[in-house]
Amino acid sequence: MAATETIQSSILVHDLKHLAYGDALLIQEQTHELVSSGQISHTLFFVEHPPVFTAGKRTLDFERPQDGTAVIDVNRGGKITWHGPGQIVGYPIVRLAKPTELVGFVREIESALIDTCNEFGLHVQRIKGRSGVWMKDEINPRKIAAIGIRVAKGTTMHGFALNVNPDLSAFSQIIPCGIADAEVTSMAKELKREISASEVMPVLERNLLSTLAKVCA
Repeated sequence: MAATETIQSSILVHDLKHLAYGDALLIQEQTHELVSSGQISHTLFFVEHPPVFTAGKRTLDFERPQDGTAVIDVNRGGKITWHGPGQIVGYPIVRLAKPTELVGFVREIESALIDTCNEFGLHVQRIKGRSGVWMKDEINPRKIAAIGIRVAKGTTMHGFALNVNPDLSAFSQIIPCGIADAEVTSMAKELKREISASEVMPVLERNLLSTLAKVCA
């Protein structure tokens, strides 16, 4: 068995179903300690959160909701975003073979998201200087997946959010990821059909396990 296949088969996958953000964060922190110390294997969590705004370390005041809506401040990279039903959130907690190459890890996550969208007939891309995954449209780029990562003790936490079929109106309360000149979109909106997280999950999991195996220690 090739080395990447061995690593891929050792990654633990857990579907946390519908779990409040604070509860999932506590599970992440506890798991991060166990993974970074070598007590358990690399771990990948999937979850759909109840509606919540979370703000990374670089979030500015004017990017937050102006109506007093609660925001959870977290120690990940990136700025403010929204999580909620219809959005697949993934938290890969893995020991990196090259812990200082965070950009390379983010690119691998983007690759898995791009491959997943492509399999559903969506033409997506990276945009230089902007993390995440975007629809290929030179006139009106639209963000379909966001990424915010933290690395500590050589081990990742936090992760990504793929918009499958969420209520996109929540994003109008903030400046998503600090980007004021672009829209947020979803797979359902772009495909112009109903699509569920359960339909996307097997494809996304397969692509993630393949790409994570390339970067795990």
